[in-house]
Amino acid sequence: MFTTSSIIDNLNQSEGLEYKKLCRSLKITKKSDKDKLNIALTALEKLEIIKQNKDNEYIYKKGSDHIVAKIRCSSKGYCFAVRENNKEDIYIKENLLNYAWNGDKVLVRIIKEGYRRRSPEGIVDCILERSNKILLSKVEIINNVVYAIPIDDRILSKIKLPKEDKKYAFKPENKNIVKVEIERFPIGQEEGLGHVIKELQLNNNEEFDTDFVLSKSNIIKSNNNIIETKKIEKRERIDLSDKNSYLFKSWNSDNSPILPMIQIEQEKNQSTKLWLHINNIAERVELNGKKSLEMFFNSFESFPLLNDWQNYISDEIRHASEFNLGEKNEAISICMHLNSDNEITDWSFHLTFVRCSLIVGNDHTEALLSRKSKTRITSRILKPIKEYIEDLDKILEISTSFRQRHLLEGKVEIPTPLNKIESLDEFFIHNPAEYSKGYFEPLKKDDCHTYLSPILHEGNLIWFKHSNEYGLKSAGYILKELDYINVNEMIKYSEFLGNDIELNEDGNLTFSQIMKFCDDDKKRILHKLLINEVKENEISLISKNSKDDESEKLFTSPWTLPGYDFTNLMNQYSIFNMIINGKKSKKNNINDINIMESNSWEKVNWDIFNSSISKNIDILFNEFIIDKLNEYKNKVTQYKSNILSLKKVRKAEKLLGNSYSGFILSVQSYGFFVEISELNLEGLVHVSTLNNDWYEYRSKQNLLIGRKSKKSYKVGDEIEVKIIKVDILKYQIDLELS
Repeated sequence: MFTTSSIIDNLNQSEGLEYKKLCRSLKITKKSDKDKLNIALTALEKLEIIKQNKDNEYIYKKGSDHIVAKIRCSSKGYCFAVRENNKEDIYIKENLLNYAWNGDKVLVRIIKEGYRRRSPEGIVDCILERSNKILLSKVEIINNVVYAIPIDDRILSKIKLPKEDKKYAFKPENKNIVKVEIERFPIGQEEGLGHVIKELQLNNNEEFDTDFVLSKSNIIKSNNNIIETKKIEKRERIDLSDKNSYLFKSWNSDNSPILPMIQIEQEKNQSTKLWLHINNIAERVELNGKKSLEMFFNSFESFPLLNDWQNYISDEIRHASEFNLGEKNEAISICMHLNSDNEITDWSFHLTFVRCSLIVGNDHTEALLSRKSKTRITSRILKPIKEYIEDLDKILEISTSFRQRHLLEGKVEIPTPLNKIESLDEFFIHNPAEYSKGYFEPLKKDDCHTYLSPILHEGNLIWFKHSNEYGLKSAGYILKELDYINVNEMIKYSEFLGNDIELNEDGNLTFSQIMKFCDDDKKRILHKLLINEVKENEISLISKNSKDDESEKLFTSPWTLPGYDFTNLMNQYSIFNMIINGKKSKKNNINDINIMESNSWEKVNWDIFNSSISKNIDILFNEFIIDKLNEYKNKVTQYKSNILSLKKVRKAEKLLGNSYSGFILSVQSYGFFVEISELNLEGLVHVSTLNNDWYEYRSKQNLLIGRKSKKSYKVGDEIEVKIIKVDILKYQIDLELS
């Protein structure tokens, strides 16, 4: 089904479309759908968002007063239209939302300019795309009419249900939430319509937890087996299958994302060839048309469920591309040349044949890094792999060198919080494809992914440099410094951090400095506080012709884990096309240039791709796809956070009435949040439970203080608390002092 957003996106990418061509682009054939399209086109014309030219072609008016934004509402009723590129948010009054809901993509018109510290105000003129296709609700009967009342208090509408759905009426003792499919969104004086498609009885029943959280995050539990694998053509490849290649794997699930391999060749002059062999998914999928691309639109990223993974690629593609022990496979590889200091001096990209010699697990890296002597191999874990140890030692050495260099360049490490819930183990294993955070996870000998990560990071940095020098587009991340962290917020914790805080001559405090102020116990709490301050890093479309001045920014263009997400696959597709379709010389040149080698761009003064290949690449690398990727990534981030929270609430549900020791994590006017270290759970002590005094919140000192007793509660205080209540629907744990 088309959306208003898809109409505008199609018109925005062309100089004009006739009605019939627009119908073909939107795959509209039924008369009923054409009637809806006609209504939408008429409305967009009246809003002066589109127009028709003299040839009766529809054109998007790029100079329109309308702004594309997404609605963000708070539970307190405040709504804002959030713009791209960190531009100022636009405040939207409830009566000017025009039934737009939290998360919807909209066109906003500013009706009152902002001044001083006040945001501009606006009105929603058009809803481009609805975020909520399925609504989690409680069924209630109001004046003999059956309604779905959204459990998300940021959605300000109710949906009318058929009478037969009254059997799902909410019962607090069952916590029977329902999934409602919306047939018609509220519009004008007309109520929204829908029907119940599934009931989730959540009380003391964990069977529906995954379904509940996926639905709340607006993620469809997808079946991507519709994406077929295509046959690999016979091409010239370097045969490295007689060389030892190593697959580092920490994930435990059978269907976790497929991983690359590392191969090492140590030279006599103390230089090294470091090979990364990447699963060749780009060779196996069709990505050169809108139709094939749309198959990915419901799932752009793989993520862990409670018992397995939801993969964005089909099982067929996954099994065809994965590296299995002892099997010969095709790969897309990068060879990095390292000097004696493990610095990368040159690189080149290749199509290869490879064979997996050893799957390296956490037990291997732990044994390798814990042994006291490298000359004697006594460990029962290392004896069976004795012939590979020299290579593995060198790989771990290189990984450590890479990470030390990253830290010297100003990057920081923050460890993953502890996990004490077995069903969540896969969520806490390091993800070597994670670039949405502005920090690294420390190298840990009991998680071999942490040692894979720095090597993949270098491979991703290289592709950004290589593609950018050739003027090619890529998808990736800006590697921001974390010194935007609010120093004033940190100073609130001065008693917690210590009294030796010193700002530099600019009055700033760097992230790295903050990390040095705490002992180990307090540092763990500080990590949580800082993680909450870190902004999620969005995927960007990267090109030399960027509108902004990006010359001082560091980018990475991930391609080394195409089995994990579509961003990696896009970039790998570009590499693959450059290898097989890139022009290696001008017509008059006798000698070809290897355009896949470092510094080769210095000899090239022609376009690498012909117009046909460039057109295929542009179908992938555009703002529409980038927006879709970020939208899906935000949903996955929300899902991961919510499933962790729900499982912690489930654990607390079984411990009601028990008392534990904990540390205060943060203080607010309404109470303070406490971490129960023993359980790794967080809960709220509400100020209303502090009955012995009237407590005043002092924001500058970030503490609560009793007016009579002068008793204070501040971050880092150790206190005794009791679990008194849990709320499954809000993922909330309530505590009181014990």
